[in-house]
Amino acid sequence: MNSARPPAPADGIAFLKGHGTLNDFVILPDDHAELDLHEDLVRALCDRRAGIGADGVLRVARTGALVDRGVLTAPPTGVDPDDWFMDYRNADGSVAEMCGNGVRVFAHALVSTGRAEAGRIAIGTRSGPRPADILAHDGDHAVVRVDMGEPRLLGISSAEFGDRTFAGLAVDMGNPHLACVVPGLDAAALRGLPVHLAPRFDTGFFPGGVNVEIVTPLVDGRVSMRVHERGAGETMSCGTGIVAAAVAALADGGEATGEVVVTVPGGELAVSLTKGGSALTGPSEIVADGWFRRAGSTRGA
Repeated sequence: MNSARPPAPADGIAFLKGHGTLNDFVILPDDHAELDLHEDLVRALCDRRAGIGADGVLRVARTGALVDRGVLTAPPTGVDPDDWFMDYRNADGSVAEMCGNGVRVFAHALVSTGRAEAGRIAIGTRSGPRPADILAHDGDHAVVRVDMGEPRLLGISSAEFGDRTFAGLAVDMGNPHLACVVPGLDAAALRGLPVHLAPRFDTGFFPGGVNVEIVTPLVDGRVSMRVHERGAGETMSCGTGIVAAAVAALADGGEATGEVVVTVPGGELAVSLTKGGSALTGPSEIVADGWFRRAGSTRGA
């Protein structure tokens, strides 16, 4: 049997598939930003029946190339034109500012494809620089810590899932979150809540939509969480949401800094909250690579 890889199709798009605690992504190596990453293409890539299937798409490109192609109007503050940039799109094709699990997988993919060395890697996002440290790397598996920046508290709001209303703390992690710590909630009861339903929320408070986390109270430095992400629905994990959940859980106990282990359906991650900053540490897995074949896929801005 011939095990050689077939040649690249003429209209093919090279991809990798990876996940961070089952928050999964299609990764597109596109150093010079030549791919026309339009909404229809993103939806096709993320389709779990007709495409590859993912919660979102991570385009790997140089910041300067994205500016030259008009994808970015200018490098975000603190991001160098030569930095690798995580051009993140939700599964519905919409552009997102930031994704914590995505940065971990993005950094892993840079090392796995030879674009960076293990260690600290400068990564740009629409929310600014998010440096990542590869703490361990063994081919398709890595442990990555990401500097998530300073959480910004926006106030109190609420969201509804079905007939249940949950009050929460609004947290800006470069993207908007409403982290709802529910008194008396345990992990078993959390699994029974209708977080899969689209939440209703105050659109005046969150005009661009919001990611909503339902969180158990902090016990022995640990919480459990489920999340409904804007543009993707319920996901198995959300890195920025995990940090927002840790912020809310500590605040619920009258604290602003500390260490929190957050359990999500996809696994466990560690959050460190310091004065003026935060970090997220967790695993990344690269599970596949290949070519996406789609009639009409185009290159060129």
